[in-house]
Amino acid sequence: MNVRTRNKRRLWMGAGAAPVMALAVLFGIGSGSVFISVPEVWSILLNGGEAVKQTILWDLRLPRVLVGLLTGACLAASGALLQGVMRNPLADPGIIGVSSGGGLAAVIALVLFPEFGYLLPGIAFAGAMLTSLIIYALAWDGGSSPVKIVLAGIAVNALLGGIMNGIMSMNSDRIQSVIPWLAGGLSGRSWNHLAFMLPYAVVGMALTPFAAKTSNLLMLGDQSAQSLGQHVERQRFLIIALASLLAGTAVSVAGLVGFVGLIVPHAVRLMIGDDYRYLLPVSMAGGAALMVVADTIARSWFDPIELPAGVLLACLGAPFFLVLLKRRRLIG
Repeated sequence: MNVRTRNKRRLWMGAGAAPVMALAVLFGIGSGSVFISVPEVWSILLNGGEAVKQTILWDLRLPRVLVGLLTGACLAASGALLQGVMRNPLADPGIIGVSSGGGLAAVIALVLFPEFGYLLPGIAFAGAMLTSLIIYALAWDGGSSPVKIVLAGIAVNALLGGIMNGIMSMNSDRIQSVIPWLAGGLSGRSWNHLAFMLPYAVVGMALTPFAAKTSNLLMLGDQSAQSLGQHVERQRFLIIALASLLAGTAVSVAGLVGFVGLIVPHAVRLMIGDDYRYLLPVSMAGGAALMVVADTIARSWFDPIELPAGVLLACLGAPFFLVLLKRRRLIG
């Protein structure tokens, strides 16, 4: 891709990010078993309207859509940062233990201590962050490297996954409350969930632009980054911590939603290049729109069944992942 073409794509995608998110929001709050047209949406938002539609919009769809926007943006930003710090475009938030840590914490809370189920978002968030720190500590041996972190993440993910399955097997009569969370999705998400995740999401997304320059330098390799004055280990740890904060925030409310952190940053990278000054904001907008659209399709196109958004994203993401592997000649 020549420079002129890349710059044009950056301009168009940057300009189109806000309209795409706006269309995703309108699609999300208008679609469902009760259709609400765009004029009705504006009328209800500004002046109120029919009681039933007003309740559906304000109490059910709008908070769910806003949670979806934040979830998608956080996962996409986390994936983009990890792909940079690992120098691997196939990395995603699961590699730092967010899935296993958050999943195990949620299973323990829901299965063994159901009386604390109302604290699930906070418990899952704490589990995700703690696991990420443990993986980084295990990878530390006077220094760390992307390979060590990946290997430590694989081992810890396998261990915690086994513990989680063991707990569910020994308490099979209580796992019904866990299954929807493990599948990932936004069903039942309300203003309370939005209020919980909003401070963490705002802090994480506000810090993300400051990681752009460092991510660009780390993409050059450790030696090159050091020669340019970067403290590689410290910067790598800070970026992984930021990625953990973003992904942990999303997982704590939406459950184990996969592939957003893989699909969106890589697709954006293919179109506009590796410069994180552009890659991060466009990825966040794309992740937000994808999450809202996927959740809306999952809840409205399979009526009367509401399919978890995580299931739909997995069905889309797994083939995409295999295509990436094939393109990079890692299989076949």
